[in-house]
Parts: sequence; C-alpha cells; structure tokens
Amino acid sequence: MNTPKNTGLYKLLGAIFFSLFSVGVFAETSIAILDFELNDLTLIPRTPAEIQRTASIKAMLEGELKRAGYKIISIDSNIQREKNGGFGYLFDHSEIAAELADKAGANYILVGRLHKPSFLFAYIMGHLVRANDGQLIGNYISEAKGGDKKLTLKGVESLAVKIDSDLNNIYTPPPPSRTVR
Repeated sequence: MNTPKNTGLYKLLGAIFFSLFSVGVFAETSIAILDFELNDLTLIPRTPAEIQRTASIKAMLEGELKRAGYKIISIDSNIQREKNGGFGYLFDHSEIAAELADKAGANYILVGRLHKPSFLFAYIMGHLVRANDGQLIGNYISEAKGGDKKLTLKGVESLAVKIDSDLNNIYTPPPPSRTVR
C-alpha cells in the first residue's frame, strides 16, 4: 500500500540515489592539460623567470581541477611536441588537440598559452576541446597582474572556474588569503 509515509521514504531514497549518481558522473569527467606555451611580446622576452612561470601553470591548473573532482589525464610532452606543427598550432587546431586527448582516454583537452604583452600583466589563455568530436567548448582568458606566483595562481583559479562552469559546475576556488606577503 502506498501511504504518505512510504511516499516520503521513496522520495528520500530517490534523492539519495540521484545525489550518488550525480557525484559519480562528475567524477568521471577527465581532462588532459597540455604544456602552456609562452607568447612573450615584451622588450626582454622569454626570461628564465617567465619560462618557469609558464611551465608552472599546467601543474597549478591540474591541482585546482583535481581538487574539484576532475580526473586529470597525462599526455607525454614528447607526444605533444610531435603533434605540434609550431608555435600556436595546437591552440589553433582543435581537431589535432582532440586526437591527442582521445588517444589518451580523456573526455576533454585544454590547450593553453601565457600571452604577455607587458611587464605589468599577462593573460592566461585556454581552449577547452571535446575529445570525441574536436569541438571547441570554451575559449578562456584570465588576467594575471605582475609575475608573482600568488597572482599567477589567482589567474589559474579564475581559469578553473571558467572551465568548470562549462563542464560540471563543481569547483569552488579557495578563499582569499588573509596574510599579505
């Protein structure tokens, strides 16, 4: 017999099942993140500090997206170089980036660039591409003022928010630090 008490129980069990199923679906979303390229247009381009900063962005973004529950898929840097026809090639050719992701077993791939037109700021840019069809899902730009690691991390967090808003919408960046250094 379907009494109001039983109906409430069924609704509760349904909500629990839906919640567990939803979390499982989100946990399965996988992203491959390629090494970021540096496009330095300043008068003193490609300084060791700027090259190091650019290299650190991938690891920062992987950390933020892992924290949000995404599965990060690795693509060997040598394989990335083999597919790259030159500076900006993978950034401009989503279908080739998608092939890399598909072969690696990722749902999506992020192709990134640090565009530095000035000593005062830089843009952390990314193209999110769906692996199964090469479709560009998102074109993201986050500004990072200065070259400080904390400011770069804030730009990466902003990029993670934008990526997540087009995917599972589960990422919450950490609150701002109260300590100023």
